[in-house]
Amino acid sequence: MSSQTSRSTADGQPDRRTLANAIRALSMDAVQAANSGHPGMPMGMADIAEVLWNDYLKHNPGNPEWADRDRFVLSNGHGSMLLYSLLHLSGYPLSIDELRNFRQFGYRTAGHPEREAELSIETTTGPLGQGITNAVGMALAEKMLAATFNRDGMDIVDHRTWVFLGDGCLMEGISHEACSLAGTLKLGKLICLYDDNGISIDGETDGWFTDDTASRFESYGWQVIDNVDGHDSAAVAKAIELATADAERPTLVCCKTIIGFGSPHKQGTASTHGAPLGDEEIAAVRKEIGWEYPPFEIPVEIANAWSGADKGAAAEAAWQKTWDAYSAAHPELAAEFERRTKGELPEGWSDFADKAVATINEAGANMATRKASLVALNALAPALPEMAGGSADLTGSNLTKHDGSTVISGDDASGNYIYFGVREFGMSAMCNGLGLHGGVLPYSGTFLTFSDYSRNALRMAALMKLQNVFVFTHDSIGLGEDGPTHQPVEHTESLRLMPNMSVWRPCDAVETAVAWRHAIERRDGPTSLILTRQGLPHQERSAVQLADVGRGGYVLKDSDGMPELILIATGSEVALAVAAADELAAGGVKVRVVSMPSTDQFDQQSDDYREAVLPAAVTARVAVEAGVTSGWWRYTGTRGQVIGLDRFGESAPAEVLFEYFGFSVANVSKIARETLAQ
Repeated sequence: MSSQTSRSTADGQPDRRTLANAIRALSMDAVQAANSGHPGMPMGMADIAEVLWNDYLKHNPGNPEWADRDRFVLSNGHGSMLLYSLLHLSGYPLSIDELRNFRQFGYRTAGHPEREAELSIETTTGPLGQGITNAVGMALAEKMLAATFNRDGMDIVDHRTWVFLGDGCLMEGISHEACSLAGTLKLGKLICLYDDNGISIDGETDGWFTDDTASRFESYGWQVIDNVDGHDSAAVAKAIELATADAERPTLVCCKTIIGFGSPHKQGTASTHGAPLGDEEIAAVRKEIGWEYPPFEIPVEIANAWSGADKGAAAEAAWQKTWDAYSAAHPELAAEFERRTKGELPEGWSDFADKAVATINEAGANMATRKASLVALNALAPALPEMAGGSADLTGSNLTKHDGSTVISGDDASGNYIYFGVREFGMSAMCNGLGLHGGVLPYSGTFLTFSDYSRNALRMAALMKLQNVFVFTHDSIGLGEDGPTHQPVEHTESLRLMPNMSVWRPCDAVETAVAWRHAIERRDGPTSLILTRQGLPHQERSAVQLADVGRGGYVLKDSDGMPELILIATGSEVALAVAAADELAAGGVKVRVVSMPSTDQFDQQSDDYREAVLPAAVTARVAVEAGVTSGWWRYTGTRGQVIGLDRFGESAPAEVLFEYFGFSVANVSKIARETLAQ
């Protein structure tokens, strides 16, 4: 390994090690000030970061949202001070005061990086393995947009996706899912720099991580550059040159590093991973690396050498010339590119969507809502060329491949449909990456029970307020003979519990189309569509009722005058509630049926609207849903009842299971009468 000490070049300018030591100093001082954090990774990867950010990364601190910037992802997000140091030093609007207040309330320097476009923090990272998987999605988005928009030597989409990742990211199973697919899709502009330091929280990894990482990635179809000295700037630069020269294969650069590099008594040990170094050791580091400045002080000559403002402005100006020529030669394509990258819906979208929903309503077809989802896609997708999605090896079951779908391959990325294979977690996080990149509206499909595999990616989408559409089919015991392993019971309610996740469980084709429209128009968070395998009847609606579907809950069937009893249902149980209401009404009971496809959307309505649908004076209420009952009591109240399923299902035909578990007209009517009698 090369010397740790700061020095100057022959012309008096700071040398590379000095520039890297600025990262080390800021990182260790910020962690010490916070009395928590992870100094080891930033200190270990500082030399790699200096070479990448100063010589290879295409970015402009003056315009962090420049469409053709390179994307940088810190997958090992616990080392967040590395990123914050780079942003501050390069000239992004992240002040030294923000670094002084690392991990403190109200500051932008959170313990793990949180997506912020103004700072070019491209994604929220920390849950290991997801950053690299988001990056695979970003690299795919770049390839897709390039195939769609580049013309005649005018490459308006031509950037790379760079990833820093560590041992933990490679141990997480999601990295296997995503990196395998990245090789198949030939994402040659994806370059990962692996912090191969052999240390994780529990110590030296050779007791639990003995993979032949190089061979593993070579088998995926990656270019692997192994045994690079991560503290030798020339070696890092040479490796990056090799990486960028391969246009076909993604590249993994395995950089041998020392965690906590520069700490004379702690480097190379787990003690630098997740705890402050301590005042005494920090003083020793300053002496070891020749850093003579007090905490959070960056000398002018070092700050000037780090500044990326001029270089970034020049890079964007060069691109702007290409863009101007492109706009003149291809004005319609240029306008479409701008629309997509801004995340705007096409002109006339509202009228188009109104007509699509009205047409589906007029058709009045009976069908499973998974099939209705395909009908909605066929109706809405023609107006949205940015929509791209796929399925986790369940295309024929999820029905996610609409009539306008064309398959993306490693050799042709001009399509809009991705065969993800059996990779639910990777699929969901890759779709997050597609959305994070911009220019793509992602959706994906699997069985609802397998949403558990994707769980943390769903959570990250919600946390980032990221638009992403998750299509979950086979939503209940209605799945039937495949049995309890495949019959979701708790899943719908668990998704409703997730902050900022919009959940829709429609009862027919009309509600399904409205749910899709909501998902497409919702720009500040993800949407989960919960869909049936079994066929469901069309529900007749007035124009007012049709308009109210988008409110998340509405009166589908009503009595004359104030009702005595309200039945609340979702999905396949709405038809059951309607049939039970007919039977109860025949016996003289005044019944209202409320269809509530989206509880979160209903809860956002005005007090007056919610009172009109669920009047407080009517305390006899029964909610019906083929899932756990826990979330429904807030609508039924203490006098009400919930007909649900607080246990796992059984293997049997769907109709047998619904009868066995009490989802029948007779049982709903019986419970309703008991509720009225209380």
